[in-house]
Amino acid sequence: MSPSLIRDVAIIGLGPVGATLANLLGARGIRTLAIERDVEVHPRPRAVVLDHEAMRAFQHLGLAERVLPHTAIFDRSIYYGLDGKIIKKLTTAAPPYALGWCPNYLFSQPVVDQLLRDGAKEHESVEVRLGSDVTEVAQDADAVTLTVRSPQGTSQDIRARYVVACDGGSSPMRRRLGIGFDDLDFDEPWLVVDAIVDQAHLPNLPQTNVQYCEPSRPSTHVIGPGRHRRWELMLLPGETPEEMNQEAQIWKVLARWISPDNAKLWRSSTYRFHALVAKQWHQGRIIIAGDAAHMTPPFLGQGMCQGLRDTMNLAWKLDLILRGDAPAEPLLRSYKDERAPHVRGTTQVAKELGRIICELDPAKAAIRDAQLLADPGGIERVRQSLIPDLTDGILSRHGRSKALGSIFPQPRVRYEGRERLLDDLVGAGFRLFSRGLDISALAGDPRVQRLCMKLAAIGAHAPAGVIAIDECDRVLSDWLDRHQAAVVLVRPDHYVFGTGSTAADASALLDELSAMLFAPS
Repeated sequence: MSPSLIRDVAIIGLGPVGATLANLLGARGIRTLAIERDVEVHPRPRAVVLDHEAMRAFQHLGLAERVLPHTAIFDRSIYYGLDGKIIKKLTTAAPPYALGWCPNYLFSQPVVDQLLRDGAKEHESVEVRLGSDVTEVAQDADAVTLTVRSPQGTSQDIRARYVVACDGGSSPMRRRLGIGFDDLDFDEPWLVVDAIVDQAHLPNLPQTNVQYCEPSRPSTHVIGPGRHRRWELMLLPGETPEEMNQEAQIWKVLARWISPDNAKLWRSSTYRFHALVAKQWHQGRIIIAGDAAHMTPPFLGQGMCQGLRDTMNLAWKLDLILRGDAPAEPLLRSYKDERAPHVRGTTQVAKELGRIICELDPAKAAIRDAQLLADPGGIERVRQSLIPDLTDGILSRHGRSKALGSIFPQPRVRYEGRERLLDDLVGAGFRLFSRGLDISALAGDPRVQRLCMKLAAIGAHAPAGVIAIDECDRVLSDWLDRHQAAVVLVRPDHYVFGTGSTAADASALLDELSAMLFAPS
């Protein structure tokens, strides 16, 4: 069978990670084919947490305002210990928000998944094929050939320059490629239950998110949008998934909070919460992302967010490769170099929180509680402060400030008589920001033009070729003060490539970035 369709990128799997990637590639005009086995989105929630990085990506795609009505603010989480004392709190940073969005949201996944699919279909360069399966895969030096079976049972060969498998934790593509996992040593069985609670009963439930760190049954209560509530309950020794996922048993373990008289079960499932990271993140022209590349315990609410970061990292790199501007192998290698340590760091934090919650020995739980209460740093932490920065990859090697590899802020700014978020003014490509320096001479620089880079100056006025940033709060100014920076080069995924203090530093950063991206390896 001869190939009859050619695409730049084929995405396998159109869950939230694959659909977000399809949107990001479509926004760049990249010819993309998204292949999904299921015709309808999964009707029940699996992920429940989005963060401000995800919302910033949705903002860039014009989807944030569609998603927002289906979210609720994910405020604090309280950890109750052995005797009911509060032993730990994870809180949310107060506004003005560093990235322009509340740091954490709870959301209704089926609705948001559909919005992401619909958004992908709106891009002219994106074709979505639902009800289709990939049955054969072969790659050569130039492209990957996929045999795709339609809902009617006919098959077609499709050539794609790159394939990204976002096909879940059991990823057929990862298994086909023989890619194994590094096990980060976490394996615990849990029952997850979603329920719709009667409005009159909601005041009787905890009014915040709770971790019950009780050896008798470690449990979690999560406040979803509207009347949606989630409980996660650890299986105890001797309990089986089959036994615990029976409706009568579910109501028994939920009796502390709800009953059939005041709530309806929406969804229940048993899981083993794992901590796994793939040993390889690409093989030739085939790349894996999301749960196909890593699995994270849910205790930090970062499972889906990790996958969305994969897509934001991949999209701009594939864009450069497909435009012929950058050699492929170094950029694809940098995908793993950047994302794998970040996933490991985030997963380690989730594991540490899980160890607090999952203790079944009362004597050890008592010691845990005493240690947490005696912490000289206090029991309260801002949740988003636990997420690490990038530590490797396409980052400046000179003048390595604390800002390097961190997420660049997004303040509210004034422009043409109204307020808006920074990215709506300057875009989400490469950007060079300055304060108190004249960088206008770089506007015609070939390096700037090659990268389609925007130049911006913090202040109400700027010379020609430079966008003036007049911020409403001091989010960005305070950030620059903390990092003693007068110039910042920012990547399309909003990570800080490098900072400096002079106009010469700006030019040096451009030199360094260009060498990393465009010099053959």
